[in-house]
Amino acid sequence: MAQTNINIPEEKHQAMKNSFLPVFILFCLFITFFSCSNKPKRSRKPVSAITVVPKSNNYTCGQSVNIRVETKVRDGEIGKIELFYKDSLLKETNLTDFTVEGIKLNTTGSNNISVKATKTDGVNNHRIITIDVFSDIKPKIYSYSILKDYPHNKNFYTQGLIYYDGFLYEGTGEKGKSGIFKTDLVTGKTLQQYMIDEQYFGEGITILNNKIYQLTYRAQTGFIYDIETFEKTDSFKYRSKEGWGLTNDGKYLIMSNGTHELIWLDTDNFTEIKKVEVANDKGFVNFLNELEYINGHIYANVYTTDMIVIIDPVSGKVLSEIDLKGIINMYKKPSDTIDYQNGIAYDIEKDRLFVTGKWWPRLFAIELKSSE
Repeated sequence: MAQTNINIPEEKHQAMKNSFLPVFILFCLFITFFSCSNKPKRSRKPVSAITVVPKSNNYTCGQSVNIRVETKVRDGEIGKIELFYKDSLLKETNLTDFTVEGIKLNTTGSNNISVKATKTDGVNNHRIITIDVFSDIKPKIYSYSILKDYPHNKNFYTQGLIYYDGFLYEGTGEKGKSGIFKTDLVTGKTLQQYMIDEQYFGEGITILNNKIYQLTYRAQTGFIYDIETFEKTDSFKYRSKEGWGLTNDGKYLIMSNGTHELIWLDTDNFTEIKKVEVANDKGFVNFLNELEYINGHIYANVYTTDMIVIIDPVSGKVLSEIDLKGIINMYKKPSDTIDYQNGIAYDIEKDRLFVTGKWWPRLFAIELKSSE
């Protein structure tokens, strides 16, 4: 039987291809839709809103507030909602709208309020807000009288100052000029010194358990020295991006970092033990610099000012302010280049407070005088 060849004109062939294409696309869309419709829907996270009443830009330590939580759930059911104030659980419930009343704001600083909403299928979501809490105490204001002035090396860019066992110990800054020095109070003569490597900018120092501890500016590195020999015996690291002032409470190191924070460090491993945020009745006190721990309080220079603040180390409240304006004016020469006040030292035996500054030619023993 003879084979018959059927020739389809090119025009009809192209028309058949064009009519088949839409059918193919519809078939693919149908398959895709059918496949997707059989997939389980993804569980959505609950969304919570936190409202503090009264609403304010800042709050006062000791003030009581109400906290309202509203949670929206798009699918599923709420298993539990947990409300925390500074990581302490205030309330656990399955209500999506509730208020906790009479929450006392008990510390200064940035206080976190957080909510964790969890559905019965385990899907959860966190919401955190921060409120600023200032001190409820108006600081007592002190002026000063000069009891005696002493010579001070005007080449010292003073970063740390201590009076210990009858001598002054000083830490200095600036790269290539940073070190620790032991000096005679009366003569100002340097008795012992150790200069640190030029790559480091020296900062605050303190003495604890016969060791001198020294911070550096931005290297996140500190050094430890033997108090008798000034030999560098060890170094340590700390998390804060900058090191400024340094003191101790007899157990832990306490450092400042140029902000309103004070940080306690363990001397065994130099981990952060706690952090306190410093505030007065008007706001946070930033640029905390050289530190001294005196009779259970922390004295701190406020960088670029003539002010020393006296801080409660538990609450972070500024209890008093010492205004040292003009203290160096009568004791400097026109040729002297001086920088900001920085340096606080305390003589425990004679109950004397010493102050000086960066590149200052004199150091002063002062008496505080109430301005009120």
